[in-house]
Amino acid sequence: MKFILGRKVNMSQIWKGSKVVPVTLVKAGPCEITQIKTLDKDGYEAVQVGFEKITKKSKQKKTSKGKEFKVLKEFRTKGDDFKIHNEIDVSVFKEGDKVKVSGFSKGKGFQGGVKRWGFSGRNATHGVKHEHRTIGSVGCRFPQRVIKGRKMPGHTGYERNTIKNLEIVKIDKDNNLLFIKGSLPGRKGTILEIKS
Repeated sequence: MKFILGRKVNMSQIWKGSKVVPVTLVKAGPCEITQIKTLDKDGYEAVQVGFEKITKKSKQKKTSKGKEFKVLKEFRTKGDDFKIHNEIDVSVFKEGDKVKVSGFSKGKGFQGGVKRWGFSGRNATHGVKHEHRTIGSVGCRFPQRVIKGRKMPGHTGYERNTIKNLEIVKIDKDNNLLFIKGSLPGRKGTILEIKS
């Protein structure tokens, strides 16, 4: 089990043999182990990892964005142990490794039913005026209320997405960069969780 936190840089493409491969660059790590959760104290086993120290100007305190990764039983039996303040960098991965990447998708604000759910909208003629992209009637005769879960306009995007079976095409250890094949969730600068 390998894991690291990274920040999405941008998309690009690289040559692999005679083929062009679309890749996403991720500046991953170095991450510092900030806390170790144990079965006796916390009820489960996990490793909390910190990434990028943030300095608050008003109080001049340093904090780090943390994320927990649960430790699997198979991983513990190998004798791999973690210690606080140890660093995890891109060298834990190898080219060709399959990983799954989690992050928050792009936020698109408040959207109507046509953009949010793919509704077709209303007619362009036959008495429809200024109502082309409205959702129309939402109620029913019985019960006389809107049923829970009805698809309606609302906040779109900024949801947690996970993409599996992505391949690490190239690793740049000097600049802490991972070249991951394909597209990843979120805008530029999104924090991503990468684990195998």
